[in-house]
This record gives sequence, structure tokens and C-alpha cells, in this order.
Amino acid sequence: MSEDLAERAPARTTVGDAVRSARAAYDSGRTRPLRWRRTQLAALERLLAEAEEELVAALAADLGRPAVDAWLADLSSTAAESRHARRHLGWWARTRVTGVPVGVVPAVGTWRPEPLGVVAIIGPWNYPVYLTLAPLVAALAAGNTAVLKPSEYAPATAAALERLVPRYLDPQAVTVVQGGPAETQELIGAGVDHVFFTGSPEVGAEVMATAARTLTPVTLELGGKSPTIVDASADVAVAARRVAWTKLMNSGQTCVAPDYVLVHRDVVDAFLAGFTAAAREMREGDLAMRVVDDRHGARVRGLLAGHGGRVVLGGDTGVTTAGAGDLAGPGVDLTVVLDPDPDSALMREEIFGPVLPVLTVDSMDEAIAFLAARPRPLATYVFSRTRATVEAVRDRIATGGIVTNHTMFHVLVPQLPFGGIGRSGMGAYHGKWGFEALSHRRPTLVKPTWPDPSLVYPPYAESTRKLLRKIF
Repeated sequence: MSEDLAERAPARTTVGDAVRSARAAYDSGRTRPLRWRRTQLAALERLLAEAEEELVAALAADLGRPAVDAWLADLSSTAAESRHARRHLGWWARTRVTGVPVGVVPAVGTWRPEPLGVVAIIGPWNYPVYLTLAPLVAALAAGNTAVLKPSEYAPATAAALERLVPRYLDPQAVTVVQGGPAETQELIGAGVDHVFFTGSPEVGAEVMATAARTLTPVTLELGGKSPTIVDASADVAVAARRVAWTKLMNSGQTCVAPDYVLVHRDVVDAFLAGFTAAAREMREGDLAMRVVDDRHGARVRGLLAGHGGRVVLGGDTGVTTAGAGDLAGPGVDLTVVLDPDPDSALMREEIFGPVLPVLTVDSMDEAIAFLAARPRPLATYVFSRTRATVEAVRDRIATGGIVTNHTMFHVLVPQLPFGGIGRSGMGAYHGKWGFEALSHRRPTLVKPTWPDPSLVYPPYAESTRKLLRKIF
């Protein structure tokens, strides 16, 4: 960049300036009317439509993501979330009238959702548009202002959001800040009213610890080892193809990707053959999968050391390059490991990459007992034609969400809450659940000045005390 261009380049917004701007916009009161909220949501939808090429190019540069995957996973899903919120906003935001107990009569009780104020949204790198802007949909629908902090590990997408957001949305109410861990920590402690974080459990714990110093509430969308069960009654060909499709998406760098599969011994060979064939067909024989950077690739390949199982597909632990031309980047070969040691790093840590452990089980009771003894995952998938198996998983496994005979599709349903439990997250969003997560349900009680019976005031005679006990 020349000196002249450098002098003309706008200075990046600091965390302090961004929070002050969002606070001023909120305090002005303009975010409360439903008309403003709908206008902002419609503008966000225009951003996604009109800037599709720019965002797709940024996602390709950061992650090597094909255009179809970028549109499906990041853009269309965000737009659908926004349309759903815009259409249902009036119903979600209405004032509700409640009954009151006899001791409070006469009175009218109501409550309505009120915005929280300034919401800090800390986005991840794996779906840097969807997982930054979908929480923004909830924040705007609830009448909040927001400060967005995109991931520094997806720099092209972060820069695109920094350019585009102020072009389409209220530039005072929605601001974008760049930076790394230091800026993230500064934002959390800057006096915001809610922190919405998507990322790993380890970083989520740090976010929560920092937020606790100012008693700032948090929503944590984390991850974990989301398991898949394939029982002997399943349509194994369909199960293998669907697991392969979702595991290949974004090279397995998805918080709800199948992390490992428990397969009944009677169908394990068919599942492995079906998965391998489906993966080779979808990838046209190229099993080198692009990952976000060399550090992440080294971590994933490191999980293949000492796993104690048998590699049945892939397994190259050397440095891999995926993609071609300008989109070439660090990669990891798609790898399937059969029956690894349950205590190995491969089975303890979230993989977040194109490696799939497959464990053989002799019964569904064995599979369920295995899952019940492990940390609670963000999602659990069960492929079965047997109602008893499906119901056993639903009744006995604590998990963020369950999908039967597919994987990950619950994320695309705004009518369902999405969130984790235990180590996999705190709080839920999507649709009205996001609106409620970023709203305060404020009660109002109105009482007339008459009647004003003296019996409620001291001193209390014995007869009055008995009457009060009956009323209250």
C-alpha cells in the first residue's frame, strides 16, 4: 500500500469506540420499535444476497470452501434465519397478560420481552459468516445493538464483514472490531450486556471466567465429540452416505460433525465399505482435505499417533496440501480408524477434522452405556429402523440435540432450539429461542388505589393474622 493510500485508509474501530457507539445507539431508543428491527433484518438479507460473490470468495480464501458449500452452509442458512425472525417478530415481541393470585387481587399482571442492551458476538473461523451473523439475527430481532468480533483465523471473511456490515446495517448500532485474544478479552470486559461466544470448550471457559468478573451473562455454543450410532436394523448404505457427506463438509471442521461412529458388529463391514465408496465418489477420488492452517493440521494429524486401532482409509501423517492454484492450502487426508483405544487422544479430544473413528459394538445397550459414560455432546445421531433403539437413545443419553437417520439437519430448523449441555454449551438460540435468549422478560404489575383494606397493614389482630394466612 502506498503512503497516500495508507493515509486515506480508515482507522479500524477500537473495542472501546465500538462499545460506546453501540451503547449510544441503544440509549437513543431507536432499536426498540419493531419497524427498526425488521428494517435491519431485511438489510442483512440484502447484504447476503448482493454480496454473495464477495463472501464466497472470502470463504474460499480462508477455508478453500466450494461456492455451493459456502452458499448452503453460510449464506442461505443465515438468510433463512433472518426471514423467519422478521416474519414472526410481532408474535414473539407481544405483551402477555397473566393471572394473579387471590392475595394480589385486584391487579393486572403483564410481561413483555425487553432488549438487553449491547450484545458482544464472538464468531468462530469454521463458519465465519453463519456463526457470526445468525446470532446477530437474534440480537437485532430482540432490539439490541451489537459488536461483532469475527475470528482472526478467517481473515478474508473478517475483512469482508468489516467492509459490508456498515454499508447495509445501522453503522452506529452494529459495529465490527478486529483482533485476537487480547481484543476478545477487552470486549468481554468492556461493559456489554451479554456475550455470545461460539468456539471450543477450552476458550469458552476463558470467556466465561472473564465475563464473571463483571457478572455479564453468556451464551456459549461450544462443541464436543458428537457421536453417531448405527444399529443392525439401519439402512446402512444411507447411513454411510449421510455420515460421509456431513463429515466431508468443511473437512469435518464443524461443531456438530459426526466425531465418531458406534456400529453394530453385524453391519460394520458394510458401513466401512459404504462410507469409503461414498467419500471417494463425492471427492472424485481426492481424499486430501483442506484445513484452516498448518497448526490445526498438525493437531489433527497428531491425534493419529498411538490411537491403537486399525487404519482402513487414509492415514497419511505427513504434511498434506489440499486444493489447487490460489486455493491450495494445508490439508489432512480423510482417514478412518477402526476400533481405536477408547482412552486414546483420538477418542478423548474433539477431532474437528477429516478423521473418523469407528468403534464396533455388540449391542445397542453397549453403545448407549459407552455414550452415557462420556461428556455430554452437542449432538447425537442414531440410524435405526427400530423404535426401541431410537427411544432408548432419546431417554438415556444427555445431549444437546438428537437427529434420527441423518446428521446436523437440526441446525437448519429455526423452529427448534439449538444449543449444548454441560461441556458442549450453555443456552440455546435459533428462531424464537435466540430472541428469548437475548431478551429480558420484564414483568409489570398494576394495582388500583382502591380498595386499600386496612387489614393488610399492621398492627395485626389475631383474627387478621388468621385471615391473612388464608388469603396469602
